[in-house]
Amino acid sequence: MANVNLQQIKESKIVAVIRADSSKEAIAFSEACIRGGITSIELTYTIPYVEEAILTLSKRFPEILIGAGTVLDATTAKLAMQAGAGFIVSPGFDKDTALLCNLYQIPYLPGCMTVTEMMTALSNGCSMIKLFPGGIFGPKAIKAFKAPLPHLSIMPTGGVDLDNIDEWFHSGADAVGVGSSLLKGSLSEIEKRTREFVLRVSYCS
Repeated sequence: MANVNLQQIKESKIVAVIRADSSKEAIAFSEACIRGGITSIELTYTIPYVEEAILTLSKRFPEILIGAGTVLDATTAKLAMQAGAGFIVSPGFDKDTALLCNLYQIPYLPGCMTVTEMMTALSNGCSMIKLFPGGIFGPKAIKAFKAPLPHLSIMPTGGVDLDNIDEWFHSGADAVGVGSSLLKGSLSEIEKRTREFVLRVSYCS
């Protein structure tokens, strides 16, 4: 299951990172992104009652990969999985969360900033890491990290927008997490912008 879900993230190329003031708003944002062509959604634990949104979206859109973000510990990861999360994302690496996700064969994408952190994540079974915050590094950093770790699979999050998304992929990203640059304006505007992101990524294949 882990490999299947990870492959879906790589094929979708864009993970919409949803932050919202309520579970209802998160669902509305997610549905706008799905209408725009997104097939992987990350709902952050900064959203009140986020498990409700994960459960609702998982049941409503079984073909869409729904994951949980800003997961800080294994207890939260377990709650997210029970709600239907198909992948877990953290701002940093947590060994207990990695062990739990390995046990249940759910992809765990921890936030990493250094080669040491990336090596630790890889040695604990993480097949993809989240380069976070991506905006601090820029696309060229991926090649630098992959020089000593050529097998590393990277998803930059933070600092990805329409102006640089193609550069991230040309530099070696397997997927990107897009949040604030996607979720602007009305639901129709979010849907339209999502289509622009999906179209731009289609040229990066």
